[in-house]
Amino acid sequence: MDLATLAIFRAVALEQSVTRAAQHLQRAQSNVTTRIQQLEEDLGTALFLREGKRMVLTERGTTFLAYAEQLLALADEARHAMHPQRPEGSLRLGSMESTAAVRLPQPLVRFHREHPQVTLEVGTGPSLALLDAVLARRLDCALIAQPHSWQQGRWQAEALPAEVDAQPVFREELLLVLPADHPPVDHPEQVRVRTLAGFVQGCSYRHIALSWLGVGGAPVRVQEVGSYHAILACVAAGACVGVVPRSLLELPRQAPAVRSVPLLQLDTLLIRRHGYASVAFERLHEALRSPA
Repeated sequence: MDLATLAIFRAVALEQSVTRAAQHLQRAQSNVTTRIQQLEEDLGTALFLREGKRMVLTERGTTFLAYAEQLLALADEARHAMHPQRPEGSLRLGSMESTAAVRLPQPLVRFHREHPQVTLEVGTGPSLALLDAVLARRLDCALIAQPHSWQQGRWQAEALPAEVDAQPVFREELLLVLPADHPPVDHPEQVRVRTLAGFVQGCSYRHIALSWLGVGGAPVRVQEVGSYHAILACVAAGACVGVVPRSLLELPRQAPAVRSVPLLQLDTLLIRRHGYASVAFERLHEALRSPA
């Protein structure tokens, strides 16, 4: 077992195809097949189920993938440590959907222009899933919302795990959005619509909304949706309420007929595992903090 074999295994697992993995890695298909067979023999277990040309991870294959990701990430960290002044290699960044849409385009253009030798991989997801991915070394860093909850009539920031370093990079104003004909709202109990349009469990904005709405008496139902377009459409139709950053609502073509109520100001944090360091990460941090 070596790093090259682990990289081949990861590529096949992600692509679910030897052919596509070989193309991605620019290797001969026969070489990829041989490496996977040798790895399975070395481990003494099947890592994939062969369904025609489709390669699907077995239960043990899924377990091994997590270890392979960690080993490959550690190898990248070791390479970065040997060349502390030169940003290169890969950097895996996770982001909330709203941050990716509103805050990232200009900094990432600048980062790519100034550091073309760095391969930046960007994925999106809810804050809790991004935090878990950073801790598990599936991501090098991520942009998440500072978690808050409504306690005793005011907002309280919640602590992150001790294994995480966090730096604020953006400041957001979070808005409760209501149907346009909804009466003005100052308190949770005044919200008449008791269905929240939001992302899946683990979304910080969903947690914040439920924490505030939950003190309003009547139960709150959640309508899970996959985009901010869907949240705003549900609210504009009168079926739901939602929570969005003001910066997203102010984007062109993102402002349907809704009423908005400020909830709180909160930080978007750039997080990494405690002890993780690379020049590429530091340059990304600089790009995110630099004015447009």
